This record gives sequence, structure tokens and C-alpha cells, in this order.
Amino acid sequence: MLNGLIDLPWWGYVLVALGLTHVTIASVTIFLHRHQAHRALELHAIPSHFFRFWLWMTTGMVTKEWAAIHRKHHAKCETPDDPHSPQTRGLKKVLWQGAELYQAEALNQETLDRYGHGTPDDWLERHLYRRNTLGIGLMLVIDLVLFGAIGLTIWAVQMIWIPFFAAGVINGVGHFWGYRNFDCADASRNLLPWGILIGGEELHNNHHSFATSAKLSARWYEFDIGWMYIRLLQFVRLATPKKVIPLPKFGAARQVPDGEMLGAIITHRYDVMTRYLRSLRQTYHEEIEALRQKHAQTFKLRSTELVRLLQRESAGLPDDMQAQRNAALAHSDRLAMLERMRSELAALWARSSVSSEQLLAQLRDWIERAEQSGIAQLQEFSHRLRCYAA
Repeated sequence: MLNGLIDLPWWGYVLVALGLTHVTIASVTIFLHRHQAHRALELHAIPSHFFRFWLWMTTGMVTKEWAAIHRKHHAKCETPDDPHSPQTRGLKKVLWQGAELYQAEALNQETLDRYGHGTPDDWLERHLYRRNTLGIGLMLVIDLVLFGAIGLTIWAVQMIWIPFFAAGVINGVGHFWGYRNFDCADASRNLLPWGILIGGEELHNNHHSFATSAKLSARWYEFDIGWMYIRLLQFVRLATPKKVIPLPKFGAARQVPDGEMLGAIITHRYDVMTRYLRSLRQTYHEEIEALRQKHAQTFKLRSTELVRLLQRESAGLPDDMQAQRNAALAHSDRLAMLERMRSELAALWARSSVSSEQLLAQLRDWIERAEQSGIAQLQEFSHRLRCYAA
């Protein structure tokens, strides 16, 4: 009575559970995330219907709800309106109650109406794949028939996989801890360069920097298994990627900045800003260490913490951190100048109402001041800036 149609050793059941959950995470990252939420690729009807059916059985999630909540997350990232930001709700809340936050936002009809456009609205979606437990109940029956009593454990693993890894780990830890390739406006982080268990979604900073890219990896050591599956689908003409992360190219340094150089800088703005911060890291640390030694009672944070604080946007900072940031800028002309230069550089791609001629004039002025600053690291960065190519 306890045996199913398939009898396996213990490790066989482990592999089955991992395989089934892997199909689920592939369905989430390829269909729900990259295809539906961001339109980063086109999918043929065959894989689309398979993914919808599989997600109905293993998660019970509704395509429109998932896409709408995720789009709102990008639109309101790290603000109180973000459905699941650990920066506003706390890491513990998102990590362990991410699924509950998703369920609560799914009941917000305004979110669905505003952000849920373009998702499937056929007979299957309205009558079968709508919010119910029929699919996950069917999955339970299948697991029990195939594997017997151990099928209940396999089913339980399937049911907690997405709530924990997607709603908890990616949405929580992915906005709290890890490394950053690109200095985008939010707190997104890459968790690990290798993350087979979560389908490439661990490269979260890459994704938030280039949301419409079908490929989430950006460095040679990063592996996006979801992209590998997309390429396989493309090979059999079942998928067509639309965009990928643009990788910067460099040429000979321009004597006079021109429109092509400006366009390349704007296109690779996150890479530009990341290189700016990395190039000046030593200068920031030297200045802050000098401040801490001279004003020990004022600056109680460690040097690395003060550097991170300075390089964050001031809006939304707690009052005590805002006071530390303001004090550091007030006590150091060099730090104030570096932060002013960083803000002016970011303004090159933030001002939509300014003509390209005005932006080019601002870029030339920025480079001239950087090269006359007397700060070696800033001068080296300015030279690198001249090398960006379209």
C-alpha cells in the first residue's frame, strides 16, 4: 500500500525531487519572469502552455498576478510601495514570509489592473488556471501514485520550493547581501556566480540593471542556467530572445568627447558608475579614515560602512545615517567634490529634457574638471571614460 508504481533507492527519490523542483524554477524564470513580466523573449505556444500547466500543478500561481506584482516591484523598488523589499520590510519578514506578502499583494486589484496587462486571458486562464487548489491537488495525486508514501514528501518539497527560494531568498537576500556588478539605483545583489537551484535568478543585480535582458549573466564566471535553456529552445525554434545585457566596448581614447562617446556612456551607464566607485575606492577610504582619526566622536561607523553610506542616495536614509553622511561631506572638501562629480555624472542619463548638445557640453566640462582635479584615481577614470565605444 505504501509503494507506488516507481520503486527507487533513497537517493533516487532525492534526485526526483530536485528534478521536479528544477522544472518549476525553470518555468518561473523563463515563462513568468523573462517572458511574461519583462517580454525579454518570445516563446512558442508549446513551451508556453507546458510552463503554464506545470506552474498550475506545482505553485497554483496565476500568471497575471505574478507578472503584475513583479512589475510593481521594479517600478516601486525599495520604497514602501514595493510589495517585498527587505529594505523597507526587513530581511526576516521577506525571507520567511515572502509568500504571504505575495498573496496579500495579489488581492490588490489596483496592482493587477495597472501592471498586469498583456498576460494570457484565454479560456484556460479564466476557467482552469485561475486561483484554486485543483492543480496542486492533482500534483499530489500523481506523486502518490508514482512514488507511494514518499510521494507526499516529494510533493511537500515541491510546494515549499518557490515560496522559499523565489519569494524568500531571491526577493529577500537578493536585495540585502551579495556582490554588485552594476551600480543601479536599488539595493539588488548577485547572490552567487553559480546557482543551479534557482535557475539564474541569483544574478539579481544584473537583472535589475538590465530588466529586459533575456540573459542574466554578465561576467565570464557567472552561469545562468535559465539562459542555457532559452538557447536550447531557440535552437529548436521555440524561443526568440529579444535583448541581452549590453557589454561595454573600449577603443582608443578620444581627444575630444563626441556624440558616439556620449551614447556609449549612457548605454553602459551602470558599468560607468560602477567603475567610478571602484576607481575611487582608495580615495574614499583614505579621506574617511583621516576623518575618523580627526573627529573620532563624530564618526563612529567603520570606514567601509561610511564609504557605503556616502555612495548611497541620501533620500530615504534614516536620520542618524543622514547625519553621518552630511557630517562627512561637511568635514571633507575632497569627499564633497567626489560626491558632486558622481551626482553630475549620473545626471548625464537622468535628464530626459536636455538636448544631446547640452549633454555633450556637460560631459566635456565634467572630463575637463576631473582631469584638473589633482586626484590621480579620478584622472585615470576620466581617461577610461574617453575610451568607451558604441
